[in-house]
Amino acid sequence: MPLLLALLGGNANAANAANAAPENGGKLAQKVGASPWGPKDEIGRLNLMTPASRAAIMARVSGAKAYDLAVEYFIGMPSWQAAGDPPYQMWMTHTPHGNLVADSMQVGEAMNRHVSYTGSAISMYAHMGTHIDALNHFGLDDKIWNGFSAAEHLGDRGWNVTGAEKLPPIIARGVLLDVATAKGVDMLPDSYRVTRKDLRETLDKQGTRLEQGDVVLIRTGRMRNYEKAQAYMANPPGMSLDAAKFLIEDGGAMVVGADNLSFETFPSEVADNYLPLHTYLLAQQGAPIIELVNLEALSRDRVYQFAFVGASLKLRGADAAPIRPVALPIK
Repeated sequence: MPLLLALLGGNANAANAANAAPENGGKLAQKVGASPWGPKDEIGRLNLMTPASRAAIMARVSGAKAYDLAVEYFIGMPSWQAAGDPPYQMWMTHTPHGNLVADSMQVGEAMNRHVSYTGSAISMYAHMGTHIDALNHFGLDDKIWNGFSAAEHLGDRGWNVTGAEKLPPIIARGVLLDVATAKGVDMLPDSYRVTRKDLRETLDKQGTRLEQGDVVLIRTGRMRNYEKAQAYMANPPGMSLDAAKFLIEDGGAMVVGADNLSFETFPSEVADNYLPLHTYLLAQQGAPIIELVNLEALSRDRVYQFAFVGASLKLRGADAAPIRPVALPIK
């Protein structure tokens, strides 16, 4: 039974608690992780990022190309609505013709004909498009990462700890694990659960290795369906709990991500937890999750190692925020 590794003494792979790992359909003894970076820590494994680590990866950037790993936001885009969350909406608040009629700035017809004014507004669920989950997104037994309780820290305006505004800009070594290509397919089958074995085989085929503090991104190929929301969302492939444990406990990953909607797949492999990877990564290990990452160009060009640079919106108290990640190939 693998140990739940809880990053003691600055070592991201030292264990401080034993959590029994389930067989399929089994149960998992679960409790939130205590941060080795102290009782006030709100960013978890992002503490693995240091001035030296940032400088080291940026010194290797070739400058030849930059890959945009974000998706576009548009009406009808894939979004999680099963729990009643709102879809993406955009509407015009000002248009050139509308200003001729309404003269909202009270500058007169001649000025409105001369100066065109366009304005818009959006409404969306925080977990839409390319986004990063903050550590308060999922918890266990009324507590989130580092033992912060909802009763004490969650108010009408969001969390007063671990909010999305606390996430620092991420500059780290990035690694693509192109599982679909390693298996010789464009896209993993519906509901395929990526295993530890799959990840090891992918690393071997790519000639890649994981290092502590990496941002590890998994390609399932699902992004090929992004423009077709129903096809993208229906029975997506995702990670197994054992694969997630491999990334954190063996690979030393700081942040994990994938090109699917929810990182994991369904139905849950744990009888008493409907989202075991989210609770394991966020609440137990303090590892942020980046979802809906566009990895198609990296896969096409076989770019498996790069400098990952990304900063999310500073949404105070929020449990997630949009992020615009960039991959810069390294020498």
